[in-house]
Amino acid sequence: MFVKQLYTSCLSEAAYYIESEGEVAIIDPLRDIESYLQMAEERNAKIKYIFETHFHADFVSGHIDLAKATGATIIYGPNTNAAFDVHVAKDGETFKVGKLSIEVLHTPGHTLESTCYLLKDENGKDHAVFTGDTLFVGDVGRPDLAQKGADLTMEDLAGMMYTSLQNKIMPLADDVIVYPAHGPGSSCGKNLGPNTSSTIGEQKQTNYALQQASKEDFVKAVTDGLAAPPNYFPINAKINKEGYESLDNVLEKGLTVLDIPEFKKVTKDPDLIILDTRKATEFTNGFVPGSISIGLEGRFAEWAGSLLPFDKKMVLITEEGKEKETIIRLARVGFEKIVGYLEGGFEAWKAAGEPTDMIIDVEADELLMDIPFDDNLVIMDVRKETEFADGHIKDAVNIPLNTLTDPGSMANIEDTDNVYVHCAGGYRSVIAASMLKKQGIHNLRNVLGGWNEIKKLDKFEIEKNVAALN
Repeated sequence: MFVKQLYTSCLSEAAYYIESEGEVAIIDPLRDIESYLQMAEERNAKIKYIFETHFHADFVSGHIDLAKATGATIIYGPNTNAAFDVHVAKDGETFKVGKLSIEVLHTPGHTLESTCYLLKDENGKDHAVFTGDTLFVGDVGRPDLAQKGADLTMEDLAGMMYTSLQNKIMPLADDVIVYPAHGPGSSCGKNLGPNTSSTIGEQKQTNYALQQASKEDFVKAVTDGLAAPPNYFPINAKINKEGYESLDNVLEKGLTVLDIPEFKKVTKDPDLIILDTRKATEFTNGFVPGSISIGLEGRFAEWAGSLLPFDKKMVLITEEGKEKETIIRLARVGFEKIVGYLEGGFEAWKAAGEPTDMIIDVEADELLMDIPFDDNLVIMDVRKETEFADGHIKDAVNIPLNTLTDPGSMANIEDTDNVYVHCAGGYRSVIAASMLKKQGIHNLRNVLGGWNEIKKLDKFEIEKNVAALN
């Protein structure tokens, strides 16, 4: 028996490779399938099954392309209605992979088709359970993603999840390994723990959701304080259910090289998105006017999906050699309208004498010195509401980055304001500053190091919002 977790940190996503006697099952593959094909080839094995725990909302799965490449059968649990060929498994149905077996455990709650897969070893002993978004390390899946047309509240789904966990997961032996679909940082739960695997016994002892005394207590615990899901979740769930363009086609279009005249011609379209994926610290020093910065070094795909429109064409400005990686990571969350990239990147643009823009960076101590002398100074804190509540500069305005696309989010910012933008460490603030620039707000400063540097000075007036934390 060979089991390997294939973890992608920027999406907090875990896929799984299971092999026995030359037969392979893949669970919850990403859209870029080369790693699975390569591993099977290197191990002289054949991919037989592709198991999906549910219609994922936070990434586009590789199930369709992987099935086409291998002839493997795509398997979903009960209540699945897909627009492509799948085997809809029955609860309790078993599939053989070499000497191993995989049993279907239908666990509705996160979604109606949510299903866990119980792996049994050569002797028929329960070895591991692949829990998808039903059970995480320290958390459970969010119950507010009912698909369009399902007349269900999140309380209804949370109640289903309680029943699923009690009937299908809790009875498993304490030594059964828990392999979830996501780890820390994922928006598919409220507050996932730091590890990407656990055991049933550990989760019974430490997972708050498994310790609730009643169904009512469980529903309240998992729904209280649940932040709104990212905007792209319904889009990705729809793509996973209805199908998508092959990644090869997306790459072929996206890797179109645009020289400067071609780039200028394409970007005359006012609706087109210019996405710059260089490091935040490089972007602020100079960029093509109108560009939006989302650096590859952070949670790139998640922020792109949350902030950028899916129905508009996009051109890329990247670090040289990062073009393909950028397109793949965008495709993981459903972007398919990428029409090319700027040849030579920003350096070529700058060397050609084309117009450039920049964002002024300031240290935290410069902000401290400016506060008493500038009546028009506005401190914009783009961290999450919970981060802001835990401590912020007195009189700072909290506009979380994910809300900047909302109409009216900037209603209290005047043209005469001198806006100092910060986040926790400097990544999100540069994204925000680039979006503000694109909206015509140019009196901007980006606070280097963000809150991490601000709190080190111990000279700012700091406030907390205790009520929001509770």
